[in-house]
Amino acid sequence: MRGRYIKIFFVFLLIIFIGLSYLNDYKTGKDTGDAFFHVLVEMLKILPFAFILIGLFEVWIEKETVIKHLGTNSGMKGYLWVFILAGFSVGGLYVAFPLAETLYKKGASLKVIFAFLGFAGIIRIPMTIFEISFLGLPFTIVRLMVTIPLFLLIGIFLGSILEKRGFKFNIK
Repeated sequence: MRGRYIKIFFVFLLIIFIGLSYLNDYKTGKDTGDAFFHVLVEMLKILPFAFILIGLFEVWIEKETVIKHLGTNSGMKGYLWVFILAGFSVGGLYVAFPLAETLYKKGASLKVIFAFLGFAGIIRIPMTIFEISFLGLPFTIVRLMVTIPLFLLIGIFLGSILEKRGFKFNIK
């Protein structure tokens, strides 16, 4: 409970800082306020719809289906599924973490979940197209050839260690 009050206190301090910055024409504070407002607006454009889709996923997709395709016995098929899911996701990690929680509750393997979180940060199709337009196709191909196997191995490694230790997330 105490941590919650501390978070509220710091948000209150941020708001005061931004407000005083506008009153006193303090450039750094105004830039902080502008950036905060920009990120807030972008999140409000994406998150409500993403959370509705995650809620529908929780209701419509059976636990057995998730276990079959993303569970501990799914093999490489599970990694392929989360690769595709991450590629078509929007909202980046704002959406990936709640979706990963849903997958975990429905019985997905920790290895597959960690791979999904890594893939969600690197292979979203809209982000990749944006990257190609600014940095070029050769750069994007090299980046994907390095990061995809790397995040796959990291997911397998982290998931294996935690599963061997019997780790369980405390999700309500």
